[in-house]
Amino acid sequence: MMRNPTAACRWFLAIVSLALMVGGTAVTGCQQQEKVEAPAQVHTVTGLGDDAGKVAQERNLTPHDVVAALKTYMPSGRLDDYVMFASGGHSGQVLVIGVPSMRLLKVIGVFTPEPWQGWGTGSVATEAVLRAGDPSGRKTSWGDTHHPALSETDGAYDGQFLFIGDKANSRLAVIDLRDFETKQILANPLAMSSHGAAFVTPNTDYVVEGGQYATPLGVRYAPIEDYQKSYRGLVTFWKFDRQKGRIDRDKSFAMELPPYWQDLCDAGKLESDGWVFCNSFNTEMATGGIEKNQPPFEAGVSQRDMDYLHIINLKRAAEVAAAGKVETVNGFRYIPLQTSIAEQLLYFAPEPKSPHGVDVTPGGEYLVVAGKLDPHVTVYSMAKIKDAIAKQSFEKKDPYGVPLLKFDDVKEVQVELGLGPLHTQFDAQGYAYTTLFLDSAVARWSLGGAYQSKHSDPPWKLLTKLPVHYNVGHLAAAEGDTTTPNGKYLVAMDKWSIDRFQNVGPLLPQNFQLIDISQPGDRLQLLYDMPIGIGEPHYAQIVKADKLHSWEAYPEVGWDPHQQAKHASATVIGKERVERKGNRVEVWMTAVRSHFTPEHVEIRKGDHVVWHITNVERARDATHGFALPYYNINLSLEPGETDTIEFDADRDGAFSFYCSEFCSALHLEMAGYMLVKP
Repeated sequence: MMRNPTAACRWFLAIVSLALMVGGTAVTGCQQQEKVEAPAQVHTVTGLGDDAGKVAQERNLTPHDVVAALKTYMPSGRLDDYVMFASGGHSGQVLVIGVPSMRLLKVIGVFTPEPWQGWGTGSVATEAVLRAGDPSGRKTSWGDTHHPALSETDGAYDGQFLFIGDKANSRLAVIDLRDFETKQILANPLAMSSHGAAFVTPNTDYVVEGGQYATPLGVRYAPIEDYQKSYRGLVTFWKFDRQKGRIDRDKSFAMELPPYWQDLCDAGKLESDGWVFCNSFNTEMATGGIEKNQPPFEAGVSQRDMDYLHIINLKRAAEVAAAGKVETVNGFRYIPLQTSIAEQLLYFAPEPKSPHGVDVTPGGEYLVVAGKLDPHVTVYSMAKIKDAIAKQSFEKKDPYGVPLLKFDDVKEVQVELGLGPLHTQFDAQGYAYTTLFLDSAVARWSLGGAYQSKHSDPPWKLLTKLPVHYNVGHLAAAEGDTTTPNGKYLVAMDKWSIDRFQNVGPLLPQNFQLIDISQPGDRLQLLYDMPIGIGEPHYAQIVKADKLHSWEAYPEVGWDPHQQAKHASATVIGKERVERKGNRVEVWMTAVRSHFTPEHVEIRKGDHVVWHITNVERARDATHGFALPYYNINLSLEPGETDTIEFDADRDGAFSFYCSEFCSALHLEMAGYMLVKP
């Protein structure tokens, strides 16, 4: 080496050394000044010279900063290895994010209108989907999305569908990942609020929606003094028809549960296939009432040391429902609690109080439960659960007669991690990751049993805690809740950001923090902070990008995305027209760069207008919009799509319509007039 390298080169060599220490891929420069001997895995990129070191010095970046940047930077045109689907919280939408770049790729319109996609802004089809999900037919304009769930085949993501729940209104949505659009929204007829949705069974036969706050089934009235008698918990199993891409309401059913507050669920897999597990809290059945000098909810629901893990034999429950051993409320089937007990569908196991997650290991052998008021995670053995049920080894029954398994009979181990454990994910190295809300950290700990051979660490042991910023809730590892976790990335979903980003007023963004988990033992590296300023996301799933096979354009011109078939009123070039039958006016229009045909549509005040527009483009990304003022209409017409709007012309005037998606050099000229005569 040369004896007097520049300061910038010396600094850059430190980056190389650090990258080698952390096991990353290093980029070496300074070739013109000194030769660097490095192991074969170091890729040499010529032409950097002093520039990289100078930029890092000017920006006051440490070697750790630069290594993190190298691990996340994606040059223009290079695609991410993974795609993360995250709930959008109070936005009511789903966020699509590339990993490791952490680039926001799309916001999918779900429970709330999203004008850019023409979602709920005039389209007959999207309005129908939104209104079908209105609770009890009451128009609802917001949602609180919590838990996205990718469809699975044999317990692994298949990239075909995505499901998402709305906690605020107990709704569930189905998204088709061929075009990333919402196709179905259903409101639960038995409940008004459900936190534990959505979670899928290993072959997406059912989408699981856990309840939350107990109410009389069907949200009927009962005085709070009758809580234990009249209020009930709930878990709903929505039957999914993969061929139709829709949930079959008639084949779906729910199970009545005691009036504990059910929380998150997870479906068993492999060894635990056919079973579903749900947390609960408020086994005290506290009812609050500080205005009556009663203990507040936060005190009342936290008195006992243990709550109940719900262990549900879903395979058997589906047989019971199919046999007609159900009752109905609001036309929806449910298995009464006493039937579940008699048919041996439901069991409880004690779990540390105030749990907020139950997570099944990749092989289905263990269930991991974190009680946020206990510093441990509790690991339950599925083999021990099955054995205890077979032997009818119960401690007692709950007040409603549900058998309670003995804690020591079903517990595998407890691992002390820290303060406020919440949620757990897994990787391919035999490690588990649990968020610690009060510690503001992510804990990595080693699994035992069948996972011991995957690492060289002692089993069931805390290995390290990585500080995150701040108050972390959920986390997502690459395919980390499937039978085949495979990636080297984990995202911590932090509730607070405080000092991480530019001050944008009192309401601060959430913070998604990307973590490199590729190295064994205690070696974790925080790579990137991503502000989320659209709502409070709760959960996410990360899928390998090559599992997604979305369309670049719709299969043929005149496509109806909500039927995934040719639209019945698709417009053909040369057959554009306006037809009148009485006071009903029907329009067939085409859109192509850079004009609409027809450009003038003349109608009379009081007419009922049905207007079909077809984007006849076939080029990728050749999207057109259709914006019509006053009538609250904006469509997004992707290549090949046909959409329909329908309205009453209740105001006369000259209304200019235009393409609202910049599509060509003559975009501004892509316009026309709707002329409404008095």
